[in-house]
Amino acid sequence: MTPPPPPAPTALRYAFFGPVGTFSEAALRTVVPTAPAEAMASVDATIEAVRAGRADVGCVPIENSVEGGVPATLDGLAAGEPLVVVAEVVLAVSFVLAVRPGTALADVRTVSTHSHAYAQVRKWLHARVPGVQYVPATSTAAAAEALAREVAEGVPAGFDAAICAPFAARRFGLEVLAERIEDRAGAQTRFVLLSRPGVGPAPAPTGDDKTSLVVFLREERPGALVEALEQFVTRGINLTRIESRPAGDALGRYCFSIDCDGHVGDARVGEALMGLHRVCESVRFVGSYPRSDGGHAVTGNGPSDEAFAAAQAWLDRLRAGAAG
Repeated sequence: MTPPPPPAPTALRYAFFGPVGTFSEAALRTVVPTAPAEAMASVDATIEAVRAGRADVGCVPIENSVEGGVPATLDGLAAGEPLVVVAEVVLAVSFVLAVRPGTALADVRTVSTHSHAYAQVRKWLHARVPGVQYVPATSTAAAAEALAREVAEGVPAGFDAAICAPFAARRFGLEVLAERIEDRAGAQTRFVLLSRPGVGPAPAPTGDDKTSLVVFLREERPGALVEALEQFVTRGINLTRIESRPAGDALGRYCFSIDCDGHVGDARVGEALMGLHRVCESVRFVGSYPRSDGGHAVTGNGPSDEAFAAAQAWLDRLRAGAAG
């Protein structure tokens, strides 16, 4: 039986790490401004909704310029049925201190937000609100929503203020006591749109792309990681990110989440993937997609793209029986 064709982009079902008002929703809206989208309770829930087919595309954070990689996203891509990144979005991140209307700064004794957001504002917070206690929340918007629910329904939030995005404070009708409270100006968070392979068209090469992989080394021995990294070096491929994560099957076993310049359709990247497949226990392809971080592909001192094409043409002639 012939499988049905993938849905058109306008018919795709979207999900994002919620609730409404998160930076994940803002990132998704830069790609699909008006398409219906479901807010999920966590990064894990968003990924599993896509994996199980309850959504076609999910938007989750993967990397922050202050805190680094988002473990739930990295681990979700390394295990389970394969998913692929079809797009990335980089947002400048700015936070506000939001409260119930009528609350003064002197009244704030406890504050709630996501752990990544708290890490980006803690210096400002403890300088301006000495002795304030931190209450973890599942997301920045969840903290704002809880305060709004206390106003509307009388359900105690359990804290006095929320650290959230400006649009979340507006959406939930909160009063903003302070703006731009992040410790480092210019902080950014990178989000990815995930899909099951074959759902919608795969991103075509643009000449300024990224490829994401998860690499599992064949064995624990000196030089195993170097051997894997040499597959990129010898082909002049720049790595834009590499992080180790527990493989999950034994203490001391790690996999490596890697982003590199280039597209799987590029000859140099294709050869690097084949090299990794030869020397590693397994390699999980997590997608090739246009980069949106403002950077540009960097090539090293390895062969040029033309040299790769010429070498492939030469090999094709040899295999066809022509003289070298």
